[in-house]
Amino acid sequence: MTRVEKAERIGAQLDALYPEPPIPLEHVDPFTLLVAVLLSAQATDKKVNEVTPALFARASTPARMAALQPDDILEIIRQIGLAPTKSKNIQSLSAKLVAEHEGRVPCDMDALEALPGVGHKTASVVMAQAFGVPAFPVDTHIHRLAARWGLSSGKNVATTEAHLKKLFPRDTWNRRHLQIIYFGREYCPALHHDMSACPICGWAASAKRVRAEAALKSARRAARVRG
Repeated sequence: MTRVEKAERIGAQLDALYPEPPIPLEHVDPFTLLVAVLLSAQATDKKVNEVTPALFARASTPARMAALQPDDILEIIRQIGLAPTKSKNIQSLSAKLVAEHEGRVPCDMDALEALPGVGHKTASVVMAQAFGVPAFPVDTHIHRLAARWGLSSGKNVATTEAHLKKLFPRDTWNRRHLQIIYFGREYCPALHHDMSACPICGWAASAKRVRAEAALKSARRAARVRG
């Protein structure tokens, strides 16, 4: 089976499982989505959704957020990983939106990536989920599953993104990246995964990948025994 054929079959399964995948981060507009995505790095969506209501009650626009001190933001988001750095970036990017973009989140990848604390993945999420522009943000779930399923070499996230964009039709990108995230969470964990019982890994994972993950499990078990 070629990679293209495999991607078509995977896409059909994902569409059957998640025909309309919801956006996991709660938001009301591009700005609140941008802040939520920034906060989600090294934090769960669940935790971000617990923290953002209080933050947005205090400041739901770039102008209001820019008027806060980073310590004010930190007090609200301190349960989130990397909170001190994120609080500074949220205040700084808000000030930059006010100063350079009339207080609006730009619908432009380069402009988004120029904002403090906003990398390519965050910008891609905003383009896809806030503006509906086709993008394929690659998080740890997608990077791991693309390699596990033999859709990408797994060399790095940029390579994975490029491979997935070639394999899946452009008009499916925005839902496909969400579907893979949900599938990874529900069916395809990083550790202690029974590939043979997985709806996709059971047929899509290569023998080489199965052997590699089996060897990794054995090494971990041996390390626990030695410890």
